[in-house]
Amino acid sequence: MRRSTVLIVFLLVTIVLNAQKKVDGIEKQIDSLFSGYNSSTPGVAIAVVKDGRIILQKGYGTANLEYDIPITSKTVFHIASVSKQFTAFAIYLLEKQGKLSFDDDIRKYIPEVPALGKPIRIKHLLAHTSGIRDQWALLTLAGWRMDDVITTEHILKIISRQKELNFEPGTRFSYCNSGFTLLAEVVKRVTGKSFAQYTQEAIFEPLRMTNTQFYDDFEKIVKNRAYSYEMENGHYKKKNLNYSNAGATSLFTTTEDLCKWAMNFEHPVVGDDELLVRFNQPSTFNNGQPLLANIIDGDSVYQAKGQLIRHYRGENMYSHGGHDAGFRTYLARFPEKHLSIITLSNDEHYEILKNGLIISEFYLKNDLKKKNLVNNTTPAAGQQKPVENFNNDLKQLVGRFYSEELNTDYVASIKDGKLFLCHTRLSDIGLSETGKDKFSGRIEFPVEVEFIRNTNNEVTGFRISNFGAKNVWFKKA
Repeated sequence: MRRSTVLIVFLLVTIVLNAQKKVDGIEKQIDSLFSGYNSSTPGVAIAVVKDGRIILQKGYGTANLEYDIPITSKTVFHIASVSKQFTAFAIYLLEKQGKLSFDDDIRKYIPEVPALGKPIRIKHLLAHTSGIRDQWALLTLAGWRMDDVITTEHILKIISRQKELNFEPGTRFSYCNSGFTLLAEVVKRVTGKSFAQYTQEAIFEPLRMTNTQFYDDFEKIVKNRAYSYEMENGHYKKKNLNYSNAGATSLFTTTEDLCKWAMNFEHPVVGDDELLVRFNQPSTFNNGQPLLANIIDGDSVYQAKGQLIRHYRGENMYSHGGHDAGFRTYLARFPEKHLSIITLSNDEHYEILKNGLIISEFYLKNDLKKKNLVNNTTPAAGQQKPVENFNNDLKQLVGRFYSEELNTDYVASIKDGKLFLCHTRLSDIGLSETGKDKFSGRIEFPVEVEFIRNTNNEVTGFRISNFGAKNVWFKKA
């Protein structure tokens, strides 16, 4: 019996030592992955949760380059669109309590949203199928900069001026930040509390996420916060962010706190098993079909309330990334493997998905199937499209154009034989010809412009589109 006991102890010690050796080996691989970050660069904080406990927390690089403050597990990051799953969860909590229905028309709570045909329901906002034009798409077209002070009030006002949707609600998918700002406003109006206060009381305090808050006042002081940076001409410069709006973005948190959030999906403290099952199901279109958002490396990616569901190399993965200013953030969960990966960066050049998947593969190396081989054909080198002459008479396109929906105007003018759009708050925007009366350019985001003529062949205005606002009308003065 004594010999058997010694053997069992020996085997247990061997297993523990081998497991520790594996963990130490992975940590060295992660150290190597982020070896380029140091006291002179921004960086990244990472955390790994396995089987209900935190097995790794590390920081690389610097949270504030002006004061040489290093990144740690307690560094507070703005996590951009990773915020959306928290907003969706707040809505699910209220639905569970019977305080709203997913089928409710959004105008029941926010009547200033214009009636634009068929009703826009809460479920459409959660699924990015509302057809509402995106807030950043609209504001940049209206001459706003992304580093302006932007409040929820500003966003609600510009949404209230819209006269068209991008498409009929529930029929298509188009990523829309406006929808999650509206969801946060619904929470405020249903509960009588600010969105930040409600989420603090209903989510963050029960989970003991003590360094987490929705940041709805850009002047508020936050201890241990990181600032974001971008490399330009060999030097880092600040990427300022002055948002005073929450819901689509603006959650401030740490890797340490996000671990607690990830663990709530396995052992719920906030919500219950039934709620989490519904929360993790793919969203659907009006016809009941699951909402296919994208296809990556041959994998179908489905939308699920601020999360993306993907069958990655044989494993179910729930994930989402975020990008505002120079903040680049990522949270992925592999529920069957009881594994979560969190990376929060203040470096504009940080590769969100690539690094997140690399770290995941360190831990799932023996469980993942071979990668899908997708044939991505590209044009042969040296081939160029022939220069086309669209016979545009630029002089006919000159003039002042006003949009009632954006309450702003542009002046179209010619400089050195090229058409420009000029706005009082922006640098002049050069346009490239893409067709008859059609042009492309960039107003923070790529835009397409089409000038419209009447039956007398006179230019009456133009329609402009970007990633999230289609066919916004500008009338010629």
